[in-house]
Amino acid sequence: MAYLVLAYPEIKKMDFDVIQNYRKEKDQLFYDVIDPHFTIVFPVFDQTETDFIAEIKKQVATCNSFDFVLRCATINKDAFNEYYHTFLVPDQGYSNIVKIHDKLYSGTLKENHRLDLDFIPHIGIGNSLNKLDCKKMVDEWNKDDFEIIGTVKTLTIVEYNNDNVRKVEEIKL
Repeated sequence: MAYLVLAYPEIKKMDFDVIQNYRKEKDQLFYDVIDPHFTIVFPVFDQTETDFIAEIKKQVATCNSFDFVLRCATINKDAFNEYYHTFLVPDQGYSNIVKIHDKLYSGTLKENHRLDLDFIPHIGIGNSLNKLDCKKMVDEWNKDDFEIIGTVKTLTIVEYNNDNVRKVEEIKL
């Protein structure tokens, strides 16, 4: 069992449906597990639920909601398995996500911060064991201009256990 912090974006229903329809076809790992999101804190295994919630609330007390715009898809190799992933990465809002991510790892979660891995704010939309499949996904998205505008107003603490995600608490920014 692990605890994470996610930001579920507030976007137009039409954009949500486009992402979900694409994920239904291309996201074999996570489509059935979780809705589109930005991961702010990755799985933490060494905290109690109470301590984790308290730490997150303490760190985000001064954080504000923010807008973002997605205009680009990228490919990323998973550091923990053989999969490649296709991400929608924000142009606008990128730094807001990075700063909240870093702030949440500045206190008692400091030892959980993976400094050996680049943190790339993203919404995952596809994955494959074949990197060329992900490259094709990226090219499909990037061949035409697109713009998905949204807002992050809350952070959601979730418990992840055996491919099940349970919402623990939602924190307004």
